[in-house]
Amino acid sequence: MATKKKHYTEEEILQSKTSALRADGEWKYRKRNYKQALNSFTAAVELTPKEKRCYVSRSKCYIQLGQFRNALMDAEASLAEDPLFPEGVYQKAEALYYLGEFEFALVFYRRGLKLRPQMVGWRLGINKAEEAIIGSVGSSSYIKPEVMGDLSYLEEEISRKKPIAVVKNLTKKDRPPVAMKYERTTRHLLGGFYEHKGFLEKLLKDEDLTKGVTKNGERMGDLLKNCITSLNHCADFWSQEKPISPKETSRQPKPPKPSLNTRKARYLIKSFDEITRSLAAGNVKASLSKTEDVIKTVQGLTDKDCPIKDEIMCFLHSCMGNAFFDLGDLDKAMEYHENDLNLSRLCDVPDATSRALANIGCIYAEIKQFAKAIEFWEERIPYIHEGLENTWMLHEIGCCYLELNNPEKAKGYGLRSIAVAEEMFDDMWQLRATVLVGQSELKLGNLESSVSFFEKALNFAELENDVMALNAIQKALDDTKEQLQKQQHPSQNEENEEESEEEEEEQEEVEDASEKPETLE
Repeated sequence: MATKKKHYTEEEILQSKTSALRADGEWKYRKRNYKQALNSFTAAVELTPKEKRCYVSRSKCYIQLGQFRNALMDAEASLAEDPLFPEGVYQKAEALYYLGEFEFALVFYRRGLKLRPQMVGWRLGINKAEEAIIGSVGSSSYIKPEVMGDLSYLEEEISRKKPIAVVKNLTKKDRPPVAMKYERTTRHLLGGFYEHKGFLEKLLKDEDLTKGVTKNGERMGDLLKNCITSLNHCADFWSQEKPISPKETSRQPKPPKPSLNTRKARYLIKSFDEITRSLAAGNVKASLSKTEDVIKTVQGLTDKDCPIKDEIMCFLHSCMGNAFFDLGDLDKAMEYHENDLNLSRLCDVPDATSRALANIGCIYAEIKQFAKAIEFWEERIPYIHEGLENTWMLHEIGCCYLELNNPEKAKGYGLRSIAVAEEMFDDMWQLRATVLVGQSELKLGNLESSVSFFEKALNFAELENDVMALNAIQKALDDTKEQLQKQQHPSQNEENEEESEEEEEEQEEVEDASEKPETLE
């Protein structure tokens, strides 16, 4: 009998699309493609404007991109209907912290601690906010927390040198950038960055430029001040790590002007942005061509001209690998990701090593060499410092062990993935890891435990409004319950089987009798 095809409602299809976009954004976020992740989360928000988790995810991207005010706006949007939403409260505290509003951030960290005291992030937030408050007491300086994000948008806005619009009262108070006490010492400590500092200070004198705002709603004046302040804070920190007396400074030769001038630096920044944009847009060949051109340019630079040449080359090898992966040329992709790995190990660049290990593992998983994928991914675990990255990696390793018919190992990694996801309060990854453990328990023959985990996964799927996941988990749950019932009541199952066999025999006898021809008297 043909099964009746289920028709999904428009709302269910919309929820499914939103879940897919959010999952895509999280994948890109873990790969540190923050701009691409931002686009995915924005598309998800446009589909379902009331989905609070999408606002939280987009807020995280804004923080990595240095757009702290937008991060705060999204965090507040996630709290619009549920002011006690823990992830939203935490994200609001984070945004306030990076805006330099340490006292307000501390209030929300403490509020969150009362909501979910088992979450580690609250205590870490309280500690860093209190330290920032203590560090800023008695000083008129504006302490700006450092975020290793993508600030290339600043270069794009500066290059236009035209204000987009004028927005008043964007910040509570215009603060001048923190100045260093000894400019000569600053020059020595910052080295090549000192010229960039001077360039930013000149731009700060352009009143028309400073009054303008970026397309993301941030004042150019604030951005320039924050960049100058960050450079001065770096110099101040380095001077404490390695103090330089005026006498010692005078003996030092004047640092040579780096041959990697502002023009070349801006070219590289623009090129990196073009490469990532092309990949995000699916224009892989354009990304490949641009990357090859940039590799030739960087190879022409000396280590003295460009101190981070090796790190840049690692990044470019990774871009080439990703492009060939998207084109389906896995051999070429492997070649470039291995180049990334070998160079990163040689030059001791941990972030690049972590990235390369992840990419090589993905290629092995793609070609179903799961043992090799596990080898590279397990080597990567010590390099991971982010919660979401960790829960994803543990989950993927567990899935590989399940494919290799090693459910015991798969279960162990699944449970570890759940533990990390719980700390992050991430329902989506709790859902995936819980399904993995349920499947592992099923293969181990622990049917009761499997049912328990599938039921938990079903609850998470309902929270995520993931229709497809709900249907798949419900089917797995029903099948497992049926197996459990057979296991618990074997005699009843035998009786049912005997009855069905008797019914089949009777049916066959009836059919035989009907087919037998009547004899003539």
